[in-house]
Amino acid sequence: MQVTETLTEGLKRGFTVVVPAADIESRRAARFADLGKQLRLPGFRPGKVPLPLVRRRYGTAVNAEVLEESVNEATQQVLSDRGLRPAMQPKVDLLTPNPDQNADLEFKVELELLPDIAPPDFSEIELTRLKAEVAKEDVDRALGEIASRARDFEDVTEDRGAETGDMLTVDFVGTIDGTPFPGGAGSDADLEIGGSGFIPGFSEGMAGMRPGEKRDVTVTFPEGYHAAELAGKEASFEVTAKKLRRAVVPALDDDLGKKLGFDGLDEVREAITQRMQREYDQLGRVRLKRDLLDALAKRAGFPVPQGLLEGEFAQIWQRVEADRKAGKLDPEDASKDEETLRSEYRAIAERRVRLGLLLAEIGRLNGVTVGNDEMTRAIRMEASRYPGQEQQVVEFFRKNPQAAESLRGPIFEEKVVDYVLDLARVTDRVVTPEELAREPEADGAPATSEPPPE
Repeated sequence: MQVTETLTEGLKRGFTVVVPAADIESRRAARFADLGKQLRLPGFRPGKVPLPLVRRRYGTAVNAEVLEESVNEATQQVLSDRGLRPAMQPKVDLLTPNPDQNADLEFKVELELLPDIAPPDFSEIELTRLKAEVAKEDVDRALGEIASRARDFEDVTEDRGAETGDMLTVDFVGTIDGTPFPGGAGSDADLEIGGSGFIPGFSEGMAGMRPGEKRDVTVTFPEGYHAAELAGKEASFEVTAKKLRRAVVPALDDDLGKKLGFDGLDEVREAITQRMQREYDQLGRVRLKRDLLDALAKRAGFPVPQGLLEGEFAQIWQRVEADRKAGKLDPEDASKDEETLRSEYRAIAERRVRLGLLLAEIGRLNGVTVGNDEMTRAIRMEASRYPGQEQQVVEFFRKNPQAAESLRGPIFEEKVVDYVLDLARVTDRVVTPEELAREPEADGAPATSEPPPE
């Protein structure tokens, strides 16, 4: 095999490869011989089909198979012999598409290499991990909200009007310009005064009503109402109050705990504390990871393969275009011209690719891998998002390894982040939950979840 280097430009490499005709013909002959032994054709004994007939019938298919196999093996040998690590699948162009028995196979291969990446000294990275502790008053507030959701209602016996928080049972008939409309009538409907009702302002308009009282309530449907024919229109409702009940919030005691499925209130309080602490810890982890990626990005000065950059930018820009068409573009972005937007999002794409490459290299050099048990847990967790279809989801990932790889990427990234954090200089600082939740000034974009191929 003859190999001639034709391109050396940054991370780009190009080669012309010539595979001798004799090698190609040897592969063809071996394949035809194998076919001749396997074929069963009328008039011939098994394994005794003449080679000329085999060539005539299957020559085109065998030739295509041999060419593809030869190109793939030769390309792999070029990469292996030179120790090259492609960033993406090499581009191959045949210069002799259909070589005959006397013609060499000649093709050119072009590729971009993964850059040489020297991981930084992690011990020089200084980070602050923000930590918040669950306050007793926050647990008490959460308990109060739980008790409120577990409230019952009892009939109001005294003569008074409906107040905020009361439940009023009503019949109603709605009209627009004097004409009833579909869905505008109801009977024995329970509406919480001041709660989320049929239309904003509807339940509020019944405040003060007593059982047996009638009232006209006028409201305007929101502009974004799900029934387009009603959006933005004013409607009048004739409302008849039938029954009034007040909310009875259970006491914060062991009976409430048992009603919620616990042994007592202390167990409920402990469960709330643990849940809130997990949320705080997760938020602190997100902040710490963002700071770590910022620190790594400042230390990652290697060149980015243009193919990876263009692919990442194309995905980002596709989402931007979709948001633009749907009218969901961020107001800040909407005020910018396309050239500015493209420039900013290209910078984000470059950061993501560079961080993805760096994390992949850190993981490769330090033996970070994702085990089968971790993949199994990830697939089961993904399947749990689709109740009743868990087995189908598991089977889908089993039959589609590429889809399963989309779950491997985030796990790999988190493990690499953990590895670096163990070596970095991390100082803990206790802050309030409000400070922990406060969004810092954005500094770039997070790394892509899926590391590039090695």
